[in-house]
Amino acid sequence: MKFDKKIKGMIFIFIASIIWGSQPILSKFSYRTSDYLHTSAISFIFMTLTAFFYVFITKKELKINRSQVKALIYVTIAGTLFSDVVYFYAFTLTSSLNAVLIAHIQPLFIILFTFLILREEKLSSWDYLGGFLMLLSAVLVTSRTLDNLLSLKLGNFGDLFVLAAAISWASVVVIAKKYLVQLNPGLIVAYRYLIASVIFIIYLLIFSYLRIDSIYQIILGISFGIGMILYYEGLKRIKVVQAGFIELCAPFFAAIFGLVFLGEMFTLMQLFGLFVLVVGVYFISRKE
Repeated sequence: MKFDKKIKGMIFIFIASIIWGSQPILSKFSYRTSDYLHTSAISFIFMTLTAFFYVFITKKELKINRSQVKALIYVTIAGTLFSDVVYFYAFTLTSSLNAVLIAHIQPLFIILFTFLILREEKLSSWDYLGGFLMLLSAVLVTSRTLDNLLSLKLGNFGDLFVLAAAISWASVVVIAKKYLVQLNPGLIVAYRYLIASVIFIIYLLIFSYLRIDSIYQIILGISFGIGMILYYEGLKRIKVVQAGFIELCAPFFAAIFGLVFLGEMFTLMQLFGLFVLVVGVYFISRKE
């Protein structure tokens, strides 16, 4: 049974990674007829509806305790109102591959938060080596070419925005693993995006307009909602660092989707950077 539980968790995270690899492409398609704030608002609404539908079909209670309320408030502020919005904005400034890869150096920051904040475990030499390789991979991918690397052209503001989102997301994962793991994953996603949806609906009614500009906004919301639910389902069954390792599928799918649908070319150094990322997360999760 324990083996089956772990396999299910791995499958859930893997499917979520495929969905996250498509997220930049769907967002950029939506930006052709809308902006990032409007796309964020509409997608958040459909994420919420998707999550509540999941709660309904799984017949789980909506009740949560006080500590979970506090954790959900933090997850909403740090994970959605800040990280998700910043991430959507970064798609307007950087490539799909850059965005997804930088976002998935989260395991490094998860390890640091676990050590510095929760004090649950000590950092090993493998953790330090893995963290260094993951940072190196981000530098290689954002630089794109050896000439850019030698001249210290290490990306753009979009890459920095994604890095800020990744750090914030890492703190959200640690809090969710500690305080929310007993909740129905659909309930976590539903409450997280319900609060954000209400805020964005008010914003749209005051400063913009409340309508759907593109089918991609709906697809983005539903698919990302499913991805988030699957991620939390997986997180209940496997360890955080193991989930981070499986998430490395996302940059590879992002590279393929970006090439096929957006014509975004990637360089040999970026491919090498992806390989370095895999090695880095392997070292961090070596003791597992």
